[in-house]
Amino acid sequence: MKGATNEWTKRLVVATDERGHLYSPRMREGISERVPAEALNAVEAFAAIGMAARLLRSRMERFCEREGLSENRLGILFMLRHAGEGVPLGALAARLQVSPRNVTGLIDHLERDGLVERVPDPADRRSVLAHLTDMGRERVDAMSDVTFRQQQGFLAGFTDEELRQLRHLCLKLVSNMQEADLPD
Repeated sequence: MKGATNEWTKRLVVATDERGHLYSPRMREGISERVPAEALNAVEAFAAIGMAARLLRSRMERFCEREGLSENRLGILFMLRHAGEGVPLGALAARLQVSPRNVTGLIDHLERDGLVERVPDPADRRSVLAHLTDMGRERVDAMSDVTFRQQQGFLAGFTDEELRQLRHLCLKLVSNMQEADLPD
């Protein structure tokens, strides 16, 4: 509902604890009675990660919509730009964590739009590589400046050490999740 204001659409209110760390009083109030004391920090951290992830995903979706792309198509364009040369479709599927069939459809759309072309793999006649066209390269380069500025804006006020720590903690979480013997 556009314009509706309820507890789910209100802006996040944060407070600072005795150590100078941010937390959400509303979140803490809502979970503190149901969560064991020893799990409270982990539950609050996961909730904060979830909020950041949802907001980041929402912003990414809006950016992609403005560009006429899906998030996966944008991801393929950036991967191909950074690779510098053609990339096997299977490698793109693995990197995006989608099926090869899904990548084939994504490449079909990008090829139709003139941004990507399929080229034979010189090392394997059975394989095909996805390769950026000149138009695709120009499009990615134009989007890169906007993307870098947005990322810097989202992280404004972070020190270089905080950015390194954020990167470290996120990758540590990813590593722990990959190592966990739990279903996705």
